[in-house]
Amino acid sequence: MNIDIYNKSRIHWACRRGMRELDIAIIPFFEHDFDFLSDKDKQRFVRLLECDDFDLFNWLMNNGQSADCDLQQIILIIQMRHKARGPLAM
Repeated sequence: MNIDIYNKSRIHWACRRGMRELDIAIIPFFEHDFDFLSDKDKQRFVRLLECDDFDLFNWLMNNGQSADCDLQQIILIIQMRHKARGPLAM
């Protein structure tokens, strides 16, 4: 998929996963937090969006961890921000 970290419309489109649990975690993170990430974390986020929905679900719901340390770092950031916003925030 190779999306440029500055092409926000393509990144936003890639955030839409079709699985409610993923949409609740990923879309608000993109809308509220993406602009404040370092370029390196933006690259990690875009790489994360290239992953399979099943893996994303497991990683974001604490049912496992990515073997990729870079991806695991952005997963932890997403989880932390999601927890701070609350489960129903969108």
